[in-house]
Amino acid sequence: MLEVVNSKVVAATLTPGLPALARRGSMLFYTGDVRFVPHSMGGAAGAMPGVGALAGMAGRMMSGEHVATMAAEGSGTVHYGHAGLHVAVIDLDGSMPLSVEASRLLVHIGHLSTSVVPLTQQGGARGVVRGAMTGQGMFTTQVAGRGQVAVLSHGGMTALEVGPDRPQVVVDPQAYVCHRGHLTIDISASVGWRDAVGRGSGEAVQLAVGGQGTVWVQASEQKF
Repeated sequence: MLEVVNSKVVAATLTPGLPALARRGSMLFYTGDVRFVPHSMGGAAGAMPGVGALAGMAGRMMSGEHVATMAAEGSGTVHYGHAGLHVAVIDLDGSMPLSVEASRLLVHIGHLSTSVVPLTQQGGARGVVRGAMTGQGMFTTQVAGRGQVAVLSHGGMTALEVGPDRPQVVVDPQAYVCHRGHLTIDISASVGWRDAVGRGSGEAVQLAVGGQGTVWVQASEQKF
């Protein structure tokens, strides 16, 4: 189980057989009988990766979605944090995956799997443009299953529900953090005369989010 200790620290309570998988180097302190073993994104905790796992890791490194991870096993509580960034916990019930950059993943626990997907699967060519605007590049990470995920942000996150009562939310590309659900994320341009002559606010290009789900935004336009 993950529990937010304060705005920048999260605690993972371990149970035998259910390790916490975290960004390597993010452990702050722990209590109890805990073991730490290297973890490969393509295999089980502590296992030597096979051909499929090696191919998966190579793909992650090429896509910029590779972040070294460490598994914490045993019985006890491990506290995590990274670079003084804000952290929030997102619960996944298995119905919808979470799309998030690997660099924003601090720790996750539960029956979860991760995979790297091209942004062309989330909007075709416009998905690639979105990746360039948000700093994601051409790929993103999906976390699927049942469990909890701790996500990093600059200045904290706000969850915005999108659905029948709020059919569309327009988000600044640099403020976008992650999303969950059946959402369409499209480029929305509103360029006027002031933008054309260089006197606009710099927010002429935005992300229009529609469909059914949740999008998280951070309280900053600072990229990772």
